Amino acid sequence: MSLHRNDASRAPIRVLVVDDSAVVRQTVLAILSKQPGFVAEIASDPIIAMTKIAARRPDVILLDLEMPRMDGLTFLHKLMSEDPIPVVVCSGLATRGSEAAIHALEAGAVEVVAKPKIGVRDFLTDSATILIDALIGAARARVRQRKPVAMEPKRSADAMIKRISRAPLSTTTDKVVAIGASTGGTEALRYLLEEMPVDVPGLVIVQHMPEHFTAAFAERLNEICRIEVKEAADGDSVRPGRALIAPGNRHTMLVRSGGHYAVQVKDGPLVSRHRPSVDVLFRSAAQAVGRNAVGVIMTGMGDDGAAGMLEMRQAGAMTLAQDEASCIVFGMPKEAIERGAAEEVVGLSAMTGAILRRLRMVGAM
Repeated sequence: MSLHRNDASRAPIRVLVVDDSAVVRQTVLAILSKQPGFVAEIASDPIIAMTKIAARRPDVILLDLEMPRMDGLTFLHKLMSEDPIPVVVCSGLATRGSEAAIHALEAGAVEVVAKPKIGVRDFLTDSATILIDALIGAARARVRQRKPVAMEPKRSADAMIKRISRAPLSTTTDKVVAIGASTGGTEALRYLLEEMPVDVPGLVIVQHMPEHFTAAFAERLNEICRIEVKEAADGDSVRPGRALIAPGNRHTMLVRSGGHYAVQVKDGPLVSRHRPSVDVLFRSAAQAVGRNAVGVIMTGMGDDGAAGMLEMRQAGAMTLAQDEASCIVFGMPKEAIERGAAEEVVGLSAMTGAILRRLRMVGAM
């Protein structure tokens, strides 16, 4: 098979393959290495991709949608609004006519290629001609800069929990740490939770990740941390020495259960353009836990969690935001700080200590 649409007189087509699967990266690299007129680079997630784009701009990007640290659709929107580069989406989510495929095309992708959940290596090899043609066509396409758009209306936490003015009962001595994170949060949370003592009060965490990724993320943290870490299930108790990770594509809320706390895991619309949403978790903490809670907002793009953290602070909770120097993306903490929601701004290396100090102060009130 030869590259029949590009001759030697033309500059090579530079392709950046962005996929968290090593199999996909290696297979596509092998396919392109056999094609005259292609130069390929690889990135395991969009954060690494952005660094590589800054160093050497590719002609076309081959992009997966399901990735840690930043999902492909968020990266596509960011790319098209800031520095448009032709993109071919290659994802197990993007079957022709699927919601993900339509959203990708609406966001500016030139072409969508669906890959199977299993047998990816054979599929890519068998479909090499389709892939090559898609990359050539995309490299020649003219893509225009787009205004950032929401795929759905931006809803507040009202979509899941109606705001109430009454303060929660605070007779319980149980304490809860509610944490929200997005881009860069997987590594930040690993650092944070590894340092937590076994008797730390219960933690409930929203990390923006696709469905199914959160279970693997929780299992990995459970292996390396002293505390128990698990993906939250509806009705799970919030207890000392345990961290619950909100499952991807479902909202997680704190509820009072007698003198203790538990979580509800529910379907619902996107809130602040996310599901799970930090705003939903934080509002539930404000209403169910009040001054017995500590709220923490960490690295991430956008403003999810800023409104909810302000409600937590107004309900008497102590609130912390990660500082700009230690954030991968200083979006969510910046919004919380600017709205007066964050009581203190703390570097990642000092965050565990700051949380534990705040928890001791909760007990002293």
